[in-house]
Amino acid sequence: MFGKLRNIVHSPAPEATTSSPSSSTESTLINEKANTTVSKDITYVPFSEPSAGSAIPKEPELSDDQKTKYIAVLNHFQNSNLKVATSELDHKAGKKSKELTVGEKSWLTRECFLRYLRATKWNTEEAIDRIEMTLSWRREFGVSEPFDTENKVNGDLVSVENETGKEVILGYDNDSRPCLYLKPGRQNTKTSERQVQHLVYMLERVIDYMPSGQDSLALLIDFKQSPVGTQTNKIPPIGIGKQVLHILQTHYPERLGKALLTNIPWLGWTFLKLIHPFIDPLTREKLVFDEPFVNYVPKQQLDKDFEGGVNFEYDHGKYWNKMIEISQDKKHKYYDRFEKFGSVVGLSEVDLRGDNEVLIHPVGTI
Repeated sequence: MFGKLRNIVHSPAPEATTSSPSSSTESTLINEKANTTVSKDITYVPFSEPSAGSAIPKEPELSDDQKTKYIAVLNHFQNSNLKVATSELDHKAGKKSKELTVGEKSWLTRECFLRYLRATKWNTEEAIDRIEMTLSWRREFGVSEPFDTENKVNGDLVSVENETGKEVILGYDNDSRPCLYLKPGRQNTKTSERQVQHLVYMLERVIDYMPSGQDSLALLIDFKQSPVGTQTNKIPPIGIGKQVLHILQTHYPERLGKALLTNIPWLGWTFLKLIHPFIDPLTREKLVFDEPFVNYVPKQQLDKDFEGGVNFEYDHGKYWNKMIEISQDKKHKYYDRFEKFGSVVGLSEVDLRGDNEVLIHPVGTI
């Protein structure tokens, strides 16, 4: 089924370019050696896998009570007659009108259920409601799975937002989380809904980059001013900040593994202070202020601007399509394996992102 969808994706991207060598694989090998010095070769494209300097932490054991609650959530979403609303407002009004698509079933993984259960402090009913609300939001916002040509949020729509490289997926942290750099100083557009769509699009892409066994990401936020930015208002309005926080905390729970913030100006501190009441306590614990990024990301995959060994330069023509191409290749693999293992709700992301031939986590087991 998903194999038939391959022609719907973006047209093939041009070959990635580095000064020498030309392939990203060779570039990765060179950067692996650059433990203490910056590579002379310019990197223009993302890394597709973690370096040898990263390791995925062991998954914590669940109690018997937690396992029981997980099974209750799984059973709810395995119901073949289940219907979900097509917008958040309809969800709140109890208007459940559309059955799950195959793509949505592939999103409803073992780890998805566990993320929402942790976010709701293992309240089964609340976790189920939150998951259904997110499914409704994804349909309304335009990020439903898999490669729906009617999706409102796509690479063509938000490309202009990234022309200055204000959001970049590059490298993996010490725990093999893919890193998403946010650089407000490179802001190039006025405040709009498209800026929110751009952030959501990049979140979806960085999730594609997650390796088997890791389901969280790292945000590296640098407020330093940049000459490539064109907008004087580099700090978003409170309304946009609250909207983004709502999306992150409601629809991407437990996705943030670490957020590193540096070069924060007084206006940035003011903004953070204003939105602080809206940030949930669990998220606050993951925020790290003004500590060296190199403490959290291996040098061989860290941008040179932060004491890393990667001589990265943002060139929109070289980066954007290649970033999307890598993410789509990973997504195709994910869906191919979803089909391989039965196209059912509750499959594990460990299996869907891995290379194993036999399920590590059969459906219904913890």
